[in-house]
Amino acid sequence: MANFVRKGKGGLPAVSTASLPDIIFMLLFFFMVTTVMRETSINVKIHVPGATEIKKLEKKSLVSFIYIGQPKNSSKYGTEPRIQLNDSYAKVTDIRDYITSEREKMDEKERPFMTTSLKVDEDTRMGIVTDVKQALRKSSALKINYSTRKVDDVY
Repeated sequence: MANFVRKGKGGLPAVSTASLPDIIFMLLFFFMVTTVMRETSINVKIHVPGATEIKKLEKKSLVSFIYIGQPKNSSKYGTEPRIQLNDSYAKVTDIRDYITSEREKMDEKERPFMTTSLKVDEDTRMGIVTDVKQALRKSSALKINYSTRKVDDVY
């Protein structure tokens, strides 16, 4: 019989890194697709009031936001509550144009389901909120949502 001689120790082969770039690009592509960038930068201080009975909005694509609160840069814009539409400060008279432009961006089938969400600081007086609601009523934006945060039952 033949005598087989083993040359050197076999050991474990090195780990193949050939598929590593594929895995990295798959992860990169996944995070690029699933990440949602913030559309607007909020320039007003908002600490929304708490509520016990809240309901989550179902389709965020049908929601237009109006922010009301004290400006973050109070040295430049003062301390009175301001209205923010998209990325800029606005007046009550600008709300009608804002609602019209938001409706134009939507598909015609989705326009009746458009909701306007008011994100109002809890220390803001109701006068400016009432003015905004009147302007929304004049522009036929009748579905209004008040943004709140969930708090535990107080009682």
